[in-house]
Amino acid sequence: MSIDFTLDAESRSDLGKGASRRLRRTGRVPAIIYGAGVEAESISLEHNKVMHDLENEAFYSHVLTLNVSGKQQNVILRDIQRHPAKPIIMHMDFLRVSDDQEISIHVPLHFIGEDVCHGVKMEGGQISHQMIEVEVTCLPKHIPEFIEVDVTELRIGDSIHLSDIKVPEGISLTALSHGEGHDQQVLNVHATKVTVEEEPTTEADESDTEEEKPADSE
Repeated sequence: MSIDFTLDAESRSDLGKGASRRLRRTGRVPAIIYGAGVEAESISLEHNKVMHDLENEAFYSHVLTLNVSGKQQNVILRDIQRHPAKPIIMHMDFLRVSDDQEISIHVPLHFIGEDVCHGVKMEGGQISHQMIEVEVTCLPKHIPEFIEVDVTELRIGDSIHLSDIKVPEGISLTALSHGEGHDQQVLNVHATKVTVEEEPTTEADESDTEEEKPADSE
């Protein structure tokens, strides 16, 4: 992979909500590493460095390197908790990975050709996305930064399902392993709804359309 993410971490033994609050006040993020048959380890990371790396889409689907007290561990990001109102990372979970063991991870979808899609440009339709990422299963070395989905030739009424996506060798879409019933729709092209507004009818207009009634004859 072309991008390398390495984070320096410190082990921590002071646990609990109070300890986490104190840790955040010093500009660090509480986190945990688990998996690979090894005991879970509590760590902390530099908040500003984490925030910077999270701006890169690839951070979420890459094998990361955690340098904990001089010992490097390969991990993937499993969960991240953010403050509901402030730009603060509250907690992070990392899963250890092994080179010879497959893992499941979410990978972003990159849609190409949307600006020249036949159904949009020639037929005036609109693209609706049902997914912007997919879960893949593969060895860590095969994790793609993203998967491309070409929508150039789609027309109104066309759609793309998971089974239509071409994935690189060594990678499978996790949902499809559960059977045909899990072949979810990724996007579709549909006609744009046009709302025709009726002009309001005035009292004068109504009077003009009324037929004259003949006068009663005596």
